[in-house]
Amino acid sequence: MNPHSPAAPAFTAPAKKQLGQHFLADRHYIDKIVMAVNPKGDDRLVEIGPGQGAITLPLLRQHPRLTVIEFDRDLIEPLTAAAAPLGELTIVPRDVLRVDFTELAAGEPIRLVGNLPYNISSPILFHALEHAAVITDMHFMLQKEVVDRMAAGPGSKVYGRLSVMLQAYCQVISLFVVPPGAFRPPPKVDSAVVRMIPRDPATVGIDDPRRFADVVRAAFGQRRKTLRNALNTVVSAEQFAAAGVRPDARAEQLEVAEFIALANAS
Repeated sequence: MNPHSPAAPAFTAPAKKQLGQHFLADRHYIDKIVMAVNPKGDDRLVEIGPGQGAITLPLLRQHPRLTVIEFDRDLIEPLTAAAAPLGELTIVPRDVLRVDFTELAAGEPIRLVGNLPYNISSPILFHALEHAAVITDMHFMLQKEVVDRMAAGPGSKVYGRLSVMLQAYCQVISLFVVPPGAFRPPPKVDSAVVRMIPRDPATVGIDDPRRFADVVRAAFGQRRKTLRNALNTVVSAEQFAAAGVRPDARAEQLEVAEFIALANAS
């Protein structure tokens, strides 16, 4: 058997370009994602954008309870029918950006999974961060270019605002690449799967999240400038000194901890 042969979907539905839909259809990569998630015991799994159930149904075969968030109402009925013999599927028919994950968790930690729509992947990531206190981990598939930026370290050409903002609150681990041919229809770019593990809020060390975001945004808003010039309206000379950060450095040279120190300096 060809390990990269297409997985037969439980049902078929046309991909809607306006929703950024690309349905995963290669059983090899489906199995790799399920193995990466590795659901156990009483895990509360929440999948974003189940589509044709490529990841949903294998997860249900291993774990009998799953909540999915699906904006495309045309997929809800066939997904419900396909999942019925396998386990308990709860469908939240809503735009994920309007879902309150803290309310959904209802006091129990949740694990997020999803093949995220490319056109709104960054907003979804930042929306999830707002609820990191109730999230155990996240396994997402996104454009490889985005995952590279998420996991990049200082000195990398793709290290930037997204890298710092996510790594301040989460451990970010790039797992594996998924080629265009694994999808129907195939996207024009490679994808990748990433694991994000929220840090203990007590160890993050950010005094004011809004100020931290403002400092990071301003620092990377003018990458070619030194921090002294990029942050001249945000961070004073005294604050640079208090944080122990060189004002003649550039944003891409700073560790995440140094951005936190700059934001916290008074």
